[in-house]
Amino acid sequence: MHEASNPTPEEIIDVGRGVTLCCDRFGDPADPPMLLIMGLGQPLLAWPVELCQALADRGFHVIRFDNRDSGRSWHARQAPPRMGQLIARRFGRDQYNLEHMAQDTTGLIDGLGLRPVHVVGVSMGAMIAQTLAAHHPDHIRSLVSVMSTTGARRTGWVAPSTLRLLFRHPARTREEAAERAVTMFRHIGSPGFPLDEQSVRKRAMAAFDRDPRAAAGKGRQMAAILKSGDRTAELRRITAPTLVIHGDHDRMVHGSGGRATAAAIPGARLEIIKGMGHDLPAALFPRLVDLFVDHASAADRARGVRAPAGR
Repeated sequence: MHEASNPTPEEIIDVGRGVTLCCDRFGDPADPPMLLIMGLGQPLLAWPVELCQALADRGFHVIRFDNRDSGRSWHARQAPPRMGQLIARRFGRDQYNLEHMAQDTTGLIDGLGLRPVHVVGVSMGAMIAQTLAAHHPDHIRSLVSVMSTTGARRTGWVAPSTLRLLFRHPARTREEAAERAVTMFRHIGSPGFPLDEQSVRKRAMAAFDRDPRAAAGKGRQMAAILKSGDRTAELRRITAPTLVIHGDHDRMVHGSGGRATAAAIPGARLEIIKGMGHDLPAALFPRLVDLFVDHASAADRARGVRAPAGR
C-alpha cells in the first residue's frame, strides 16, 4: 500500500436545479475516472484518504464528494421528517428521493467532464449508484454496490439495536460527535477486523466542523431512501457490469439486501466478505482495492478500452 497523499483542493460544482456539490480528487485526471458515493449522513471524508490514494496508485482518477444535505454540498431548507412520518412513509411535497440524488450525480459527472465513470457506492451511496445505472446508463462504465439493498421491505433490514443508535438526539459538540461515531462503529463495524477508533474520532470531528446541519440532512436523506420504495424492478434494467459486495456481519443492512441486489441486477456477481460489517476497516483496504480495480479494469477491457496498467 502506497503512502497516502493529500487530495486536490475541494471544488464546488453546480450540478443544476439550484444544487451544488462539493468534491475533491486523487490521481491523474487523464486516468479512467472512478466516482465514490458515500452513505447516509456521511460526507466525502468518510472515504479514507488511504483507500482513495491506493486506487489512484492503481491507475484511476478518483473523485469523492458530499451528497446533497451533507458536508459542504447544498442543503435543503425544509424541516426533516419526524419519526412518525418516516414510519408511515408520509412525506412533504418538497421531499426529494434517490432519483433526485442520482440526477445530482449525473450533474457532477458532466460538470467535471468525466462521462462515463466507474461508480462505487456504499450503503445509501450504492442505492444512488444503482439508480444512476438504471436511469442514466450513458454515465456509467461499471458499478460496484457495497453493503446495500433494493428497498424491498423484507430484505436488507436494519437491526433494532442499530435503529436505537440511529435515532438518538443530534450531537451538540464536536467531542460528542466523535464519541457518537465511535459508539456507532463499535456496533455496526466489522467484528473480523480492528476498528481504528482514533481515525473514526478524527473524521467525525472534521465532519462536524464542516457541517453543523448534518442531523437535519441525515433525516431528509433517510426520507429519500424510504420515499423511493422498492427499486427491484428498476435494478433489472441495469446493463452496466456490476459487482455486489456485502459483509456477513452487517447490522445496518442485513446480508439479504446484498443477495437481493445481486439477484435483481442481470449478470451481477456477489462477493461476501467474512467478518465485514457496515464500515470500511483499514485491514480490508487491499482486498477492496483489488476488487474495485479488477472489476473496473475487466469492464473497460470488455468495452475495448485500455485498462490502467497500475503504478
